Amino acid sequence: MRPELGILRAEFGADQVLDGEAALPFERDWRGRATGAQAGRAMAVLCPRSVDEVQAMVRAAARLHLALVPQGGNTGLVLGGTPDASGAELVLSLKRLNRIRRIDPINATLTAEAGCVLQTLQQACAAQQLLLPLSLAAEGQCTLGGNLATNAGGTQVLRWGNARDLCLGLEVVTADGLLWSDLDGLRKDHRGLNLRDLFIGSEGVLGLITAAVMKLAPLPRSRLSAWLTLPSLEAALQLLPQARAALGDGLSGFEVMGQAAQLLLPELPLPAAPWALLVEVSSHRDEAQTRAELEAWLAPALDAGRMLDAVVAHTEAQAHALWALRESIPGAQTRAGGNLKHDIALPLDRIAAFVADCEARIQRAFPGARPTVFGHLGDGNLHFNVAPPVGQSLAEFQPHEAALNRLVFDCVADWGGSFSAEHGIGRLRAAELAARGDAVGLDLMGRIKQALDPANRLNPGRVLASGSDGNRADA
Repeated sequence: MRPELGILRAEFGADQVLDGEAALPFERDWRGRATGAQAGRAMAVLCPRSVDEVQAMVRAAARLHLALVPQGGNTGLVLGGTPDASGAELVLSLKRLNRIRRIDPINATLTAEAGCVLQTLQQACAAQQLLLPLSLAAEGQCTLGGNLATNAGGTQVLRWGNARDLCLGLEVVTADGLLWSDLDGLRKDHRGLNLRDLFIGSEGVLGLITAAVMKLAPLPRSRLSAWLTLPSLEAALQLLPQARAALGDGLSGFEVMGQAAQLLLPELPLPAAPWALLVEVSSHRDEAQTRAELEAWLAPALDAGRMLDAVVAHTEAQAHALWALRESIPGAQTRAGGNLKHDIALPLDRIAAFVADCEARIQRAFPGARPTVFGHLGDGNLHFNVAPPVGQSLAEFQPHEAALNRLVFDCVADWGGSFSAEHGIGRLRAAELAARGDAVGLDLMGRIKQALDPANRLNPGRVLASGSDGNRADA
């Protein structure tokens, strides 16, 4: 046993300093990418039960010159919250910080700790007829702190924005163990620089989010979903401004599926088509009015041939079933043999041209490779995944990953987009950011990191690839 482990156990107790078999769930990432050379191995997993203990553990790590890897629900997709292979990093799990401190119906806010599971928060708010609008496929496991540290997006960004847009304040433990608290829940507050937005989306490299105040909204009286089939991606993009005009702020979901939808057969509610859309409308009007508005938008589009067919969910159970189909695509891809994933964002008016161009480039470079495209069309975020040619396993296709990534990301850049939309940078895309990021922007990021964490103790090697040794943080 390393001497540092004995010191930590003596200070915090064996039940809060895990290693060996007990540490395994915290070392394995959700996608299973942490294997081989990237396999995670922590010196130990620290499990604080309070903010005071988070501060104490951060200070202890500083005394021992050890790096800390903050972890929430461990649902990240870019190896940002799992340890590297050195066995020298400490994972600091925030799962035990799971208290809802307050739901304020007058201010329409929720104050909760970082380890609260998103779905638990949604349910607690719904019990008081309030809506926490953040929604994503991992909501049954992901945690509030991780959502904010990665500026999570999901399926409701079109109407409500990312996690950043829903946050009014944070509580953060700094790299030297100090506590900064801004949990007033004020909507207008200009006391100097906006520190909140500095920590949101920083993936734990600047500080540890321990609690947050989130905006709430009244729970919708009606919520309707419709599954549409379309002849082309261009048709989906043409429908979006029409849906905005007809449905206004009620339009809360606009999800597109290309060949990815074929993986859901035979569960599809309509015959397979080149493209499908899942549209959601949430309203404070009664269901009959909302349904009339939705159908009034659908009818002329059907008559004009802009969509092939449409089915509207008539019950909440049917709506849940449609959304369950959409959210089952990643699992269906895994069962179909897996693929190489890209989480990208593009200007809406260039998406169709990008997809056509990128698919053509892929076929020239990797004949038979199968792009499977789906995602949050309403906010310009696509999951552009590529499966191996028929008859080839993912393991056989894996050696092409670097070249494929370069091809896809070059195409994204050519069309004015981003190679990282909502999944973040982590370890998986850190080199990509270093190579493709704006030089001035990268310099500013490095200066901020140096100012807030000069010893490079928090999540070294994540986001900012330079300045990481992966072992002792300030050795």
